[in-house]
Amino acid sequence: MFHSTTGLVHLLAALVALVSGSTVLLRPKRGRFHKRAGYVHLTSMLLNLTALLIYHLFGRFGPFHWLAVLGLLCLTGGMVPALLRSRINSWIYWHYYFMSWSVVGLFAAFWSETLTRDLPVGQFWPLVLLATLVTAMAGSFLIRRYAPRLLATGPTTRRSLP
Repeated sequence: MFHSTTGLVHLLAALVALVSGSTVLLRPKRGRFHKRAGYVHLTSMLLNLTALLIYHLFGRFGPFHWLAVLGLLCLTGGMVPALLRSRINSWIYWHYYFMSWSVVGLFAAFWSETLTRDLPVGQFWPLVLLATLVTAMAGSFLIRRYAPRLLATGPTTRRSLP
């Protein structure tokens, strides 16, 4: 199941990121718990960059490495507005969407890995694409469905939405 210590660290970080990211999305926003769980998610996602050190599948930098970089960009896109909220209009909007997509990408990777473990190459890519597409569609629906309620939590955020 594990090809290296790096693979084990990657798996454990991914599981912590899945749980913490889901918890942040499902629980009420703001407050100490949101912030702490968010930082656990951030830390585990940074540890999850061990994905960039795993070359078992392709033997070189491949498509999943690029998706890990995209995940890091989503994480950055979600954290920078939160950290600079006094200087960025609509910071909550950017924070919500980027962090939500960070978690959706993590679930897409989870389902792709779960469904394709040890499959022959001919079945690998269709299942990866299907898992990613279904996860992204479900994530997009949920993100858009709950955005108005979650983003309109106070008078300041209502005025700052684009």
